[in-house]
Amino acid sequence: MANHPEVPHAAPAEPGRNGAVGPSARTRRILIVDDDYLVAVALAGSLGESGFDVVGIASSAAEALSLARAQRPQLILMDIRLAGPQDGIDAAVEIFRTLGIRCIFATAYHDPRTRARAEPASPLGWLPKPYSMEAAVATAQAAFARLGQEADRPA
Repeated sequence: MANHPEVPHAAPAEPGRNGAVGPSARTRRILIVDDDYLVAVALAGSLGESGFDVVGIASSAAEALSLARAQRPQLILMDIRLAGPQDGIDAAVEIFRTLGIRCIFATAYHDPRTRARAEPASPLGWLPKPYSMEAAVATAQAAFARLGQEADRPA
């Protein structure tokens, strides 16, 4: 399901209501990993309308790793339950370990055991299912804000 033509891509930011020009949407590149195609496309639409550059949709852990390598998103919105032998935690840990890309986990499974298993991926947030598109956008915005704050800290 990688890079479907119907996946919207955000254009660079235009002047806002106050005339200020914000950073280009390309500075907020996000990959969606979810094996529910309808949810993934709706999420891509909402994120794209909110100024994110959705670089693709993956439906499996292997596809997520491949797309992350090819597209180099800054953030991944990762469902934990995926079809196939690996789940979203497996994918997120491997992506973080090899590429340094962090994620937001979208899942109905956010119990302490699951969170502990996901800790090596250094997640930027948890989006409990079922979630609204507004909650997904707000969680992604908060994750990018956190990434910006971490980048501004002296080493």
